[in-house]
Amino acid sequence: MLAAAALLVLLDAGLSLALGLGMARALLVAALRTVVQLLLVGLVLKWVFAAQSPWLVAAVAALMLAAAGREIWARQQRRLTGWWGWGLGAGVATLATLLAAGLGVSLLAQRPWWSPQVLIPLLGMVLGQVMNGVSVTLNAFTASVVRERPAIEARLALGATRRQALGGVQRAALRGGLIPIINQMSAAGIITLPGMMTGQILAGLAPFEAAKYQILMLLLLAGGAGLGAIAVSHWAVSRVTDGRDRLRLDRLAPERR
Repeated sequence: MLAAAALLVLLDAGLSLALGLGMARALLVAALRTVVQLLLVGLVLKWVFAAQSPWLVAAVAALMLAAAGREIWARQQRRLTGWWGWGLGAGVATLATLLAAGLGVSLLAQRPWWSPQVLIPLLGMVLGQVMNGVSVTLNAFTASVVRERPAIEARLALGATRRQALGGVQRAALRGGLIPIINQMSAAGIITLPGMMTGQILAGLAPFEAAKYQILMLLLLAGGAGLGAIAVSHWAVSRVTDGRDRLRLDRLAPERR
């Protein structure tokens, strides 16, 4: 079954080579990571679920948040220098995820809030969407600041504040960061059946009840991703400027090749 599905990825990789897209290696590595990571997490979660330890659940959650922070950092073409390069994305993603996931746990849990069967899957779903929103927004913002440097500095020279001068760049980055979750919500039920709803229907839950759980999940995902994207763009504006409303591109590392 898995081997048959993997043939599609191999087909994509072959087409990438034929068309000169340069994505074949990335596709194959991502597919291999998917297989290894999900099999390993399946084994680990089996042990975590059996242990029912809040400390073990907290350790797993911390590992997930740290890994998400690393992924946000790795996806940036123009990273912030110093600890900001990792800390800004990781910190914002952690706060937004804990807020959205905490609300979800309080609404859904009929067990202790730290129950691994509830907290870990919910945290994972929210964290994945928040990570995407934060990383796309931050990457788009820093790239646009570098590209539009002359226009931004002209606005600053004419007396605009840093928020005014960078407002257009910030809004454009936010739109890009929020498009995936907006598309996901817009397509739900008409074009696609989201994964959580599909899984519950396959498990035997009534479709109408499954739809209500999926609506709640999508709202939590949108809320977390929106908060994360807005917060990271707001703090990024402060980081690429200083208190005297000057552009500080020296706080961005050289572009990755």
